[in-house]
Amino acid sequence: MTRTRATALLALALCALLLSACGSSPRASDRITGRTLTIWVSGPSHGASSAAASAVFDGAELALQQAHGRVGRYRIVLRTLDDSTVASDGWDPNQTTANARLVLQDPTTIGYLGDFNSGASAIAIPLLNGEEIPQISASSTAVGLTSTGPGASPGEPQKYYPTGVRTFARVVPSDAVQALALVQVQQDAGCSSVFVLQDGEVDGEDAALSFVLTAQSAGLRVVGIQAFQRHASSYVSLATSVAGSGADCVLISAIDEASAALLTEEVARAVPAATIFATDGLADSTYASPATGIPLSLDPRVLVASPTLDLTAYPASARAFVDAYSRRFGPPEPAAIFGYEAMGLMLDSIARATDGGRTAAERSSVLSALMRTRDRHSVLGTYSIDRGGDATIHRYGIYRIVNGRLAFLEEAG
Repeated sequence: MTRTRATALLALALCALLLSACGSSPRASDRITGRTLTIWVSGPSHGASSAAASAVFDGAELALQQAHGRVGRYRIVLRTLDDSTVASDGWDPNQTTANARLVLQDPTTIGYLGDFNSGASAIAIPLLNGEEIPQISASSTAVGLTSTGPGASPGEPQKYYPTGVRTFARVVPSDAVQALALVQVQQDAGCSSVFVLQDGEVDGEDAALSFVLTAQSAGLRVVGIQAFQRHASSYVSLATSVAGSGADCVLISAIDEASAALLTEEVARAVPAATIFATDGLADSTYASPATGIPLSLDPRVLVASPTLDLTAYPASARAFVDAYSRRFGPPEPAAIFGYEAMGLMLDSIARATDGGRTAAERSSVLSALMRTRDRHSVLGTYSIDRGGDATIHRYGIYRIVNGRLAFLEEAG
């Protein structure tokens, strides 16, 4: 299956028409009986984005472990969902839909962390919305999931919320914030013209569109926008087109690390003086490492955007998180801290909705608590959740690659 934006939106439309078949029914009560509450976390375990998604899973697990797996009288169970398939080599619309059915059918479901990719979230949100299941993403950055800002498509975000109630929040800044950061760092680097390459995925396309609109408003010239096919054996002809455009900077907006790495190498060869920038979908070890991604020789020429900042920009609790995570799982991918905070926010919402686990657990009450989050002190600093579901975090990090590893360079945005 070619999983383009059109494919994802088609799957979304079909599921919206078949909500009852996907496990939704009129809610008589959203109260959870018993003393066990289940939080689900979803992302790809195969192919594109799987390394970063695994880090989100681990971060969520660590946060729950540190809470001793409880909120008052309630035992909290974390269940992991793989929204990918081997055949799709990344997240898959059908698998995402099947996972949402499992969540809807479990009477102990109290919340959902996910999805990892924006395309998958676009499918999961309206399905879970019917039962007002609180949903927090650590990584879905597409603007249209929460707002009508630059980069959103017609009908977004309203089409994701058939009940009219917002049920999705994210602890990660949106592509609008990323776009501002990328434009700023490119202008600071002296870029006079940029060529944008995107992989046709919802994430890649949305991040690219947000960038182009922001660049145009900031006076940064975009000389070309081109989609590239995942898993191609060669991108030489595309790289030649980039060279012919006269661009002195290139932006690669994608989630498939292997394809993006080959494209990076061939563009770098065709345009030897160009600086290459990558969006946050490539901010992981799979893209940076020469064993699976770009060769070491290209390290000085590639800059990568990520919502994760340097530890010095965060409270002391962030250092404690990194130390605890490293002891258990090894050095964290940049996305890990957002998985940790997504779980922390969900547990906090449950605690506020149940008076610390002393009163009845109701999904609607947890959702209300989530969307009323104000001035939360966290490993990411202090933030609130706005009416649309966005965290009031407006900073992005820019990373260079040193010896095959991501190294923080500067903050932008």
